[in-house]
Amino acid sequence: MIGGTLWRYLFRRYLVMTGWFVLGMSALIFLVDFTEFASRASNLPDYTIQLGMLLSLLRLPGIIVVTAPFLILFSSMSVLLLLNRKYELVVARSSGVSAWQFLSPLCLASVLIGIVLLTVVNPISANALSLVHEYEVNLGFQRGTVGEVKRTPWIRQRTNEGTTIIGAGSVARNGLLLGDAKFTRFDDEGDIVERLDAKSALLEKGQWVLTDVKRIRGKGPKELSSAIIPTNLKPKSVEESLAAPEAISFFQLPEKIEIARSFGLGANAFAMQYQYLLSLPLLLVAMTLIAATVSLKFIRFGQSLGIILAGILSGFLLYVVSVLAKSFGTAGTVPPFVAAWLPVIVALALGVTVLLHKEDG
Repeated sequence: MIGGTLWRYLFRRYLVMTGWFVLGMSALIFLVDFTEFASRASNLPDYTIQLGMLLSLLRLPGIIVVTAPFLILFSSMSVLLLLNRKYELVVARSSGVSAWQFLSPLCLASVLIGIVLLTVVNPISANALSLVHEYEVNLGFQRGTVGEVKRTPWIRQRTNEGTTIIGAGSVARNGLLLGDAKFTRFDDEGDIVERLDAKSALLEKGQWVLTDVKRIRGKGPKELSSAIIPTNLKPKSVEESLAAPEAISFFQLPEKIEIARSFGLGANAFAMQYQYLLSLPLLLVAMTLIAATVSLKFIRFGQSLGIILAGILSGFLLYVVSVLAKSFGTAGTVPPFVAAWLPVIVALALGVTVLLHKEDG
């Protein structure tokens, strides 16, 4: 095991470099997100620059969690390349320190960063994303957030008055507040009775409260300031049907999964989000190992831009595979546990294999 001084030095250098990357990426993401949001929402009557900046700031924690694997990849490569340029790792290796020894503080730091993202940043991003959804509903704006898996927000209710199909352009409060809501009502024979288009719909006890309503029945549409639609839907049932997994804290996901299954609803989206977050610390370690394989080859055989680009492409490929697997897990094509953990385990195995081949022959 390497000395405590060197271990702490590598550990600290890696955390500082990661912190700089987080700050730089946050600033870039904020500027891009604010500019893109402003270009699409500036024509809305209630939009202000201050509100746009607030929403972009609230979206930042969730985007940081999604982009964390890339941040770790670039941070790991940067630390190792800087240490190599100053011959610090060359001296360490000449004194008998193996790659596994000087990679151990980096891997441990990656695990700790993953745990912080899991237990601290994710709950903050979930609450912030819930606020963003509510602001967007009030603005009448439909927007996807990076990392969200979109599900068609349609539900069905049956009461003494007949069947109603409920749709929405956006969802907030875990499904209790709908934006750009559409209520299509059918009679017992299956014929359309009326359609109500509302700016928003709030689920209260035993009823939906609609605001800024256009009622289409008979000859033509009629504008209403509000309308009431009776319902027998329970808030918990609606939450499990419409809630976005990304707007639910890691600590609340197990309960949401159990409740969804108790209602006979599909819990794949919640289960996939839970398993993905659980695997995040090891995914960051896999990115660190990928960066190490590239950086070690760079040390030995001279500067090669192609090799470094190959490392970046390898990390990008792992990220794309993880996102695709997440989509398959959410859809139920692949069990969520397998979809979340298989790419991580394969990447770890490949990284360890390459390092073993390079270091130990």
